[in-house]
This record gives sequence, C-alpha cells and structure tokens, in this order.
Amino acid sequence: MIILDTALAKRAAENRPIRVGLVGAGFMGRGLVNQIVNSTPGMDVVAIANRTVPTAVRAYTEAGVEPVEASTTAEVESAIAAGTPVVLGDAFALLAAENIDVLVDVTGAVEFGAHVTVAAIERGLPVVTMNAELDGTVGPLLAHRARAAGVVLTGADGDQPGVQGNLLRFVKGLGVTPLVAGNIKGLQDEYRTPTTQQAFAEKWGQDPYMVTSFADGTKVSFEQAIVANAHGFTVGKRGMYGRDHAGHVDELTQVYDVDELRSLGGVVDYVVGAKPGPGIYVLGTHDDPKQQHYLNLYKLGEGPLYSFYTPYHLCHFEVPNTIVRAVDFADAALTPPGGQRVDVVATAKQDLKAGHTLDGLGGYDTYGVAEASPVTRSERLLPMGVAEGCVLTRDVAKDAVLTYDDVTLPPGRLIDALREEQEKLFG
Repeated sequence: MIILDTALAKRAAENRPIRVGLVGAGFMGRGLVNQIVNSTPGMDVVAIANRTVPTAVRAYTEAGVEPVEASTTAEVESAIAAGTPVVLGDAFALLAAENIDVLVDVTGAVEFGAHVTVAAIERGLPVVTMNAELDGTVGPLLAHRARAAGVVLTGADGDQPGVQGNLLRFVKGLGVTPLVAGNIKGLQDEYRTPTTQQAFAEKWGQDPYMVTSFADGTKVSFEQAIVANAHGFTVGKRGMYGRDHAGHVDELTQVYDVDELRSLGGVVDYVVGAKPGPGIYVLGTHDDPKQQHYLNLYKLGEGPLYSFYTPYHLCHFEVPNTIVRAVDFADAALTPPGGQRVDVVATAKQDLKAGHTLDGLGGYDTYGVAEASPVTRSERLLPMGVAEGCVLTRDVAKDAVLTYDDVTLPPGRLIDALREEQEKLFG
C-alpha cells in the first residue's frame, strides 16, 4: 500500500492520472466510482459503459460529477481528451477508445463479461475483474490470453479472494507453507431464493439475485475456486468442509488433519459464524524448529498449524490498489498461472423437470458448489457459469449435481467456446 499510494501521489503531482474505463454501474460499481472520484488522487474514472445509460449517469452524479453522454468511440475519446467524464451504453465503443489505461469489469455477468474481457485483452488493456463468476469458469484461459498479449488480468483487492491472495503472499514470504485459505461467512443456506432475500436486498439497495448467490453458497464457491486456481490448492471434498464454527479462527488450527492437508497440497475452505467476520484466514506450517520457537514466542502457538487472518474485506474501497498494481507494476492481486484446479458445479435447488430452462446465478433453480477440476472433468459435471439458459433433457432431483448429459446448451455462446478451449489447453 505504501508503494501504491506513493505511485498515485506521483501521478497526481504530474497531472498524469490512471484513466479507468468501467463496464457495469450497479451497486459495487457506484461505490467504486465514488471511491476513485473522491478518495483516490492520481486516478480518474474517465468513462462508464452500462446497458442502461441512466444507471451509469447515476454512478457519476452520486459521486458529485456530471458526465456527458456518447454513442461512438470518437465521442468517448473527445470527452476524455477534454477532461469530461463520459457515459454510454456500448461497452465495446468504450473499449476501442485509445485514451483509457485499464478496464474494470463490474458486470457480474458471465457471457457478457466474457465478451468484454476478451475484447479488452485483444485491445491490449490490463483488466481488473470483479466478476468472480467469469473468473471461476474460464479465468485460467483468459489469464493465459492476457499473458500472451503482455497485459495483466487480475482479480480485485478488497473482496475476500483478493484479501486471501494478499495474505497468502505475506505468509509465504515468512517461510510459512500455507495449507488452508479460508473465507468467513455469516450465513449459508443452499435453498435461499430471490423471494427470501428480497427484503435484505431492498434494505441495502442490492440486486436480490446477487444477494441470493451470497446466501446460497454460490458466491463463496466461486470466490474460493479462484483462490485455489491462483495458488494451486484444491478442495477437501465436494462443497468444501464448510464447518459451523462460532469461535475465533485461531481455533481452527485444531480442526484440520495436517497430514491430509499436506497430501492434498493445500485446500480452500469456508466457515460459518466464526470471528472475526466477515474476514478471511490462512493456516500454515513451518518446518524449521528454530522458527517454530519464535512463532510460539510471538503468540501464534506451538503448531503444527499457525493462524493468520484479516478481520475485514472492504470490497470497492481497495480496488484502486488493484488498478495501480496492474497498470504501474504489472502485478496481479489474484490470477491463475495455469489450468483450473477447482470448478463450481451446478446443483439442483429443487426438483427440476425435463424441458425446463435453467435460470441464472442466485435464482430459484440451482446453487453452486466447489469441486476438484479432475472430478468435474471425469464426471462431466456442468459448470455453474454455463448453466444459465440450458434446457434440461431429463428430470433432475433436488441436490443432484447437473452434468452436461442433463442439458442442451444454448447455441452460439462465447462462454461455451472458451470453456472448450480451456479444456483443450489445460485438460
């Protein structure tokens, strides 16, 4: 952080801000715009694309800025050159603009996000993705394409995966071998729906489908999958261990089988109800008895597992850190270096009938669970990120994991082509 704020201060002093193009202006996007406009010198949100332009306007006006509207790339470039924030409905017109330095994907949409990310990489832009659902489905392929193009594709600081990524790097730097990367949740109920979550969503001004994906376990599955893919971990079992634990995360050093963790090469996991929520934790070992003595002296206990944690995750507040890391230092907060290690697979939330078209993430039909990619591949399990819009070819019972053999895919989708390419590349 000290390096990052120094880099931004230098940019501010030189009147050379990082020019951010944003796609998506929902709840999280509006928070990010406000953070950059009012609290991040050395960085400007120069353009926002959103399918409903008034929503993009709202993101600026809530931050105290009045934008102009454009419809073409030339108009976008002209507005940016004049120092005027600009909004438009066409994300690809924004991406073609020469005077943006980085794309931030805040869409949360898998198919559309795939088109946007592919276009940004082909354009040679670094990409900061807040789209864990896309990342957890084809992130390894997109990261591979980004490396080939000489740009960074990275998950975001602030959300729990990015916070875990930072802590994992810190722990490794101490000489500790991380064996668990964990997410602290307050609620887990696979059968929540947009109806049950409507009141909560209205209270906080959020989308009920997105809120449902938090409650039904889909979001934590995607979050932990992208941590696993970035750091070479797996899951201890389908769905992760997912314990209820009302105590402090330090107490989790006693609940894992260290030999099992070592044999697996490290796992991702979550707990429900632990303190300090809603943070994250990393558990690791140290092989040097001399350093074990010091760790005990420094109140981390006698081992063999040592507990490290961050007591919060501040989402959009920290995303500017990711942006400057990507643009000025080519450093990713979270990115997969190789193939998929953990997938999120679609599981029936209710009994489903042949001929039914599956709804989307956080809906009424499915919830996502984390599964080791070799199992996903061998059993032909249906990734959650491709499930929306699929038509069932046979009945599927509640809590059964769907397979490719259970569905007909919608024709012509980019996400399916990318998934197939990823399997050929890494499978």
